[in-house]
Amino acid sequence: MFSILLVIIYIAFISLGLPDSILGSAWPSMYEGLQVPVSYVSILSMIISAGTIVSSMFSGKLISALGTGKVTAVSVGMTALALFGFSFSSSFWMLCLWGLPYGLGAGSVDAALNNYVALHYKSRHMNWLHCFWGVGATVGPYIMGLCLTNNLHWNRGYQIIGVLQTVLVIVLIFSLPLWKQPEKAENGEEKKATSMKFSQILKMKGAKKILFAFFCYCAVETTAGLWASSFLVFEKGIDAQTAAKWASLFYLGITGGRFLSGFVADKIGDKNMVRAGQILCLVSVGLLFVPLGVGVSLVALVLLGIGCAPIYPSLIHETPENFGPEKSQAIMGVQMGCAYIGTTCMPVVFGAITNLTGLGLYPIFLLVVLVLMIVVIESLNMDMKKQN
Repeated sequence: MFSILLVIIYIAFISLGLPDSILGSAWPSMYEGLQVPVSYVSILSMIISAGTIVSSMFSGKLISALGTGKVTAVSVGMTALALFGFSFSSSFWMLCLWGLPYGLGAGSVDAALNNYVALHYKSRHMNWLHCFWGVGATVGPYIMGLCLTNNLHWNRGYQIIGVLQTVLVIVLIFSLPLWKQPEKAENGEEKKATSMKFSQILKMKGAKKILFAFFCYCAVETTAGLWASSFLVFEKGIDAQTAAKWASLFYLGITGGRFLSGFVADKIGDKNMVRAGQILCLVSVGLLFVPLGVGVSLVALVLLGIGCAPIYPSLIHETPENFGPEKSQAIMGVQMGCAYIGTTCMPVVFGAITNLTGLGLYPIFLLVVLVLMIVVIESLNMDMKKQN
């Protein structure tokens, strides 16, 4: 039973990544036909992100009421519906309307699947599953690119990915009995999830620290990836084409790093995986300060991706250990919400800073947020050690 369900979860993670990155690749072909400025993509992106944050924050109660399997199926169904809605939209306001279910569907399923895997499977699967999300996030723009280069227009790209999501919904519906697992899982005994209010979650020992840690991690990852190419061009003097290729290797480092992390995660343990990733991040950011030529900066970005790789899945996987299996779903949704807030807001904050100071602060900004994350995670580890 577990092996069949695990395969379905792996497929679900690939499918989750498919729609997450296609807006950026499709927008250059979309905005002229919609007769809106190119900058309007940020409005649409913020609507989707807001829906994701809201659904993440309230996912605990929803999952407690319906169960992980049903929430996953409904959420993916909402995403599929939104993708078809995008494909038939002829105006910007219609895209904004469909952006609501697009975001709402993403948040709940993310929290649901991450907590389910944290409760039932070992750390290696969490790393590999997030690696598979990266595969989906890579394939999505590729599908859109194929449609655009073959004169099928961006609408067809959304339709194809919508069809793939619909197939997953059908698979999830038929797999619903599999989600009702035996009492003993790979990580020990399963306990019934406790529904908690946001105020109750914040009062839990260590809750505020882990929420800030997720915020900081996503701030580092998203800011590093979004501004890497611009930093290489304007501060290191690399041509735009070369910079774009190397900046993309940051994400390849994350995907490849999570694949490799899966082979050692169970032996090393979640906390040590996080520490190893943080050390590598510190080293790579330090290399960005060193004036030893362009090659060192390019290698630093790849290493930064590899360093980021185990941090997020390991922090997720240790949630039941830190806060208890029965409370993990409640705090998982809020963790995902804080992660999305960091993803949405901090690259914009850094952009505002660069308008005043220039891109030279890129490594300094990453270093400050990274150090804050390390301090708060180690403080959390000390709290959990005392409590246990």
